Amino acid sequence: MDGDDEDRADALFRALADRTRRDIMRRVLAGESSVSTLAEKYDMSFAAVQKHVSVLEKAGLLTKRRSGREQLARGDVDAVRSVASMLTELEQVWRGRIARIDELVSDPLVPDSTRKG
Repeated sequence: MDGDDEDRADALFRALADRTRRDIMRRVLAGESSVSTLAEKYDMSFAAVQKHVSVLEKAGLLTKRRSGREQLARGDVDAVRSVASMLTELEQVWRGRIARIDELVSDPLVPDSTRKG
């Protein structure tokens, strides 16, 4: 990944680090929802929910559009797929590292016969 990709990954994972934002994503991926309808689902102010939606929008995980007086939010499936792809890449790296550790641990140690003690 280059610097821009790393910045994007940081924004995506920072946005998804919060439980409320993950729940909002589940809801808007299931279907478009107004921000006011989303706000009814949480024990926080409308403004707080708006801020959560704004963080998700800035990270590119959802889009908003106006319909009359309502702001409608919709999850961006492609953005979520990119998060899944990043996690798959990380998983492959760690699986490789773990496999290498397993190899090192399972190899019997051969004493160095040339060393004088």
